[in-house]
Amino acid sequence: MNSTLARIDHAIRPRGHVFHGWWIATGAAGIQFLSGVLWMQSFGAYNALLQADFGWSSAVIGGAFALTRVESGLLGPLQGWLVDRFGPRLILRIGLVVFAAGFVLFGFINTILMFYLAFALIALGSSLGGFATLMVPIVNWFNRHRSKAVAVSQLGYSFGGLCVPVVVVSLELFGWRATAIGSGVVILLVGLPFVQLVHHRPAAKGEVPDGIAEPAHAITSHGHAGPDFTPTEAIRTRAFWFMSIGHALALLTVSTVMVHLVPHLAAEDGLDFSLGQAGWIVALMTACQMVGQLLGGWLGDHMEKRLVCVGCMIAHGTGLLVLAFASNLAMVVAFAALHGLGWGVRGPLMVALRADYFGATSFGTIMGLSSLIVMLGMMVGPVVAGFMADLSGNHVAGFAMLACGSLLGAFLFAAATPPPPPTRHSASHA
Repeated sequence: MNSTLARIDHAIRPRGHVFHGWWIATGAAGIQFLSGVLWMQSFGAYNALLQADFGWSSAVIGGAFALTRVESGLLGPLQGWLVDRFGPRLILRIGLVVFAAGFVLFGFINTILMFYLAFALIALGSSLGGFATLMVPIVNWFNRHRSKAVAVSQLGYSFGGLCVPVVVVSLELFGWRATAIGSGVVILLVGLPFVQLVHHRPAAKGEVPDGIAEPAHAITSHGHAGPDFTPTEAIRTRAFWFMSIGHALALLTVSTVMVHLVPHLAAEDGLDFSLGQAGWIVALMTACQMVGQLLGGWLGDHMEKRLVCVGCMIAHGTGLLVLAFASNLAMVVAFAALHGLGWGVRGPLMVALRADYFGATSFGTIMGLSSLIVMLGMMVGPVVAGFMADLSGNHVAGFAMLACGSLLGAFLFAAATPPPPPTRHSASHA
């Protein structure tokens, strides 16, 4: 026990004080908390209320979510380049302001056009001021403890999901319009101060990755060895494509659950949960996600990441199948545990695995290029599930079909072995 505590203390305070990288991870957690509680994990509750107020179909609302994912995906390469070029602070500030403006506009919508426009602003802001931008400084500040740092940052998103019942209470007491406008105000008051903790690279503060310089020749099983890949070199590797497609298949399940879980649970021809009961299922799923993130941070720094991802994909697919055919509370709880744990463990590894394979120098741009593929999962899942629900009257067939996609993704991660060093490096040592 004492040796374990000593290792933890050394990782957090390698030079006798808290390494600033952990403050960056904490700030990233705070910003992702806002995205999780106010937007991504509360969208299902808004979905149910919008259908009740306007009579819009599941496909129409799911289509708006899908289009925002297209916007985020297309933005990815430019966003990655901007962050690599100008640093994350400026991009985060712009993103949070746009994110807040989108919520304020959302509180005044009356037509589908306004709804889609508000969603576009929310998606743009949450992308610029969210996950992809935040991962760039973390990848630069950490090597040996990268998976743990990413896990810490993502705990904020998960804790946001755990607080979804608070948003549900606000929706029930004050209505969705007031809740949306209030969310915009909270984003500015809480989010912008967290940006002050973020710095692009450790050299700017006289630091080195992990807080301790390693010998130039040192090679670990957790960090990138050899020269960093350029974006062009990365997209020529099999690993880039297998990881990107596998990630997209994982998000078939994640995006479908975000949009359609609450309406599915609350359906009169299904389990007929109340909005509040459905909110507690989201909270349970998120609690399992938080446990998974802590576990994933440790596993990622001690085991082969891609094989851990294989297990996560199986958990995603199995969980969605259980949800599709759930007939009682126990089956819904089993879904929440499988999906939450799979999502939580896999989350930190998506970032750390790419950084391990391709290095930190052009990480933002490489991750942005990958998002062009990953967005397909976020886009297709809600639309297919919504369309099939409108067609058949329930989500069973759509959920079952999309679950098979996640199971297929397990094979892709198994095949995503580390790429050989860039050819320019091999040639220089021939």
